[in-house]
Amino acid sequence: MTVTSIGARCRLPGWESLERSAEQAAALIENGMTVGMSGFTRAGEAKAVPRALAERAQRDPLSITLMTGASLGNDLDKLLTEAHVLTRRMPFQVDGTLRRAINAGEVMFIDQHLSETVELLRNHQLHDLDVAVVEAAAITEEGGIVPTTSVGNSASYAILAKRVIIELNLSAPAELEGLHDIYIPQMRPNRTPIPVVAPDSRIGTPYIPIDPAKIAAIVVTDGRDSPSTVLPPDADTQRIADHLTAFFTAEVEAGRLTRSLLPLQAGIGSMANAVVTGLAHGPFEHLTMYSEVLQDSTFELFDAGKLDYASGCSITLSEARGDSVWGNLAKYRDRLILRPQELSNHPGIVRRLGVIAINTALEADIYGNVNSTHVCGTRMMNGIGGSGDFARNAQLSVFITKSLAKDGDVSSLVPFVSHVDHTEHDVDILVTEHGLADLRGLAPRERAPLIIEHCADPAYRPALRRYFETALRRGGQTPHCLEQALSWHVAMERDGHMRSLRDD
Repeated sequence: MTVTSIGARCRLPGWESLERSAEQAAALIENGMTVGMSGFTRAGEAKAVPRALAERAQRDPLSITLMTGASLGNDLDKLLTEAHVLTRRMPFQVDGTLRRAINAGEVMFIDQHLSETVELLRNHQLHDLDVAVVEAAAITEEGGIVPTTSVGNSASYAILAKRVIIELNLSAPAELEGLHDIYIPQMRPNRTPIPVVAPDSRIGTPYIPIDPAKIAAIVVTDGRDSPSTVLPPDADTQRIADHLTAFFTAEVEAGRLTRSLLPLQAGIGSMANAVVTGLAHGPFEHLTMYSEVLQDSTFELFDAGKLDYASGCSITLSEARGDSVWGNLAKYRDRLILRPQELSNHPGIVRRLGVIAINTALEADIYGNVNSTHVCGTRMMNGIGGSGDFARNAQLSVFITKSLAKDGDVSSLVPFVSHVDHTEHDVDILVTEHGLADLRGLAPRERAPLIIEHCADPAYRPALRRYFETALRRGGQTPHCLEQALSWHVAMERDGHMRSLRDD
């Protein structure tokens, strides 16, 4: 990222009277406040003020309720947790230190569909925001905030908060200005339809419009986003991509899709990123994306000539890919748009566009229910994120997972998931490295054999078959033997593995 002059970035007349250090700005946040911060999947978070707040709390203890778009980068959740700043956190996180505090009951974590947080806030179903802290690439003459690499919930936080602290990041590419599309839905019951009719629809402003009188501080910064931790594709993710490519090809041949498919959504993380990257080698062309996070795979599809346009609410890249994109953003900017997450994840828009949603399962069961959040039904990993927004409303809801975890000690396919985030009603396609199960139009008794034979690892298939056969004798629309179903999770809790269930 290239540092540019402050005069070109901050065009608000008299802004100098609002300039503060990070420490001075952090002092505006008081004990017990509800604070909204920018940041979505380690992109576009305010970087200096949260760090100063954590340092201050080491000397002068305080705690706050923190709302963001999604996860923060630069170890900010870790630092805030260690400083005991967080008493309540929503709606998503990925930090190991914060995760341990959540599971110990030290931080109250509210796991929400990412499209819903600002709706609840706007309608006063959550505590009103005292302060918003938003990272900006520029500030307009009227005080409008030009976000950096994410929009997330920043727009509504800045509009709804009593006071706004802006971190003006001079390292953010100047070419980001004009990339954003900020639109705030009207209040109910008089809301009109949101007029996004294609991924490239522009319906709002390229900045967050706020009353400049609310700006309490401007902190000039120079910092980079944390690089994505996505791993490169491996043999298993390539096989998952191959299964999906074959499925999409068959859908095209059957006339249910065109070679342009439908707008793609991919969940955050190495697996979804790798699988979407694999589509670059398929027979598809003129693809589009209507997603929340634009990852390395987005730009690999651009460079492969496969992708025409991508809409999201954040851009999260690996270090190598980031160097190439941020140093050459002009190459891509006319084919990119960043929106608030309540639009990128809006159920009505997802259904209108007929999105193909590809999300990652922590575990799935033989009837197609998916757990994406809780280990053994109790320990939070990250959160549901946007997967529910897309899964229930997509034209095709795809969940992917490797069939094994912990070097084969754990089967990702079980009789009954330990926690249900996505019911069987929201899952159309289930894919592992072993195969693909098309669950559309099938009753539970028809789904189970398909999932077992196509998706489960061979080492666990006999046990799953035996379970299903026993459950069938119990009867029911969705046959289960609860004591046997839960025994898989009991074994994991007791022994740390499921090896005793395998037929080695």
